[in-house]
Amino acid sequence: MEANLESVAPSNIVILTGAGVSAESGLATFRGPDGLWEGHRVEDVATPQAFARDPALVHAFYDARRARLDEIEPNAAHRALAQLDLHWPGEFLLVTQNVDDLHERAGSTRLLHMHGELQKGWCQSCGERFAWAGLMGEGAKCPACDDAGLVRPDIVWFGEMPYGMDRIDEALQRCDLFVSIGTSGAVYPAAGFVQTARYCGARTLEMNLEPSLGSFLFDESRTGPAGELVPQWVEELLAAV
Repeated sequence: MEANLESVAPSNIVILTGAGVSAESGLATFRGPDGLWEGHRVEDVATPQAFARDPALVHAFYDARRARLDEIEPNAAHRALAQLDLHWPGEFLLVTQNVDDLHERAGSTRLLHMHGELQKGWCQSCGERFAWAGLMGEGAKCPACDDAGLVRPDIVWFGEMPYGMDRIDEALQRCDLFVSIGTSGAVYPAAGFVQTARYCGARTLEMNLEPSLGSFLFDESRTGPAGELVPQWVEELLAAV
């Protein structure tokens, strides 16, 4: 029997979003059938080894993705989550695996990009991280130390540790509702968040186009487009506040 997640109003919420949320705005997912770029596997352009081997190719990949952001807009799911962020009186953390800026543009503020951000650079000379718009390329110059050619996209690549894990773990231990939206359930450590939340007593909800690999771990699973499911759920939740 499915648990009724509305039977007791939660206080503290952690939400995880994945590529399925931004896909409805027109961004290709990494792992879907369209998740390749000009014949290259994502692993060939999203690892430190790939960057060392062919920085021009890696920069071209991320420059193209960054430019794509100018052509798309947040969708109904992004906007609904921003409204929840704005009006929710308890603790709230939106953790996203997405590197786009659609959550920010929709208005979300209690937000953590665990896999980095397309519109940031990271200097490998001085370690500074900074906002970056437009093309980066091999000759990009660090605004802090002025070194050129040692700037990479501030993206967590395969084999690297996601950002904010201590903060995420603390939030998962305190939350009484964990919600996963538009994720495959295949990429760790994010795929393990539901287990941490369940172990600490939180109720769990998945919203996805189809059940994820870890859907059996959730108290409730709703299937369908995020742009339809998320606004409906947010309306239900805020009505109980």
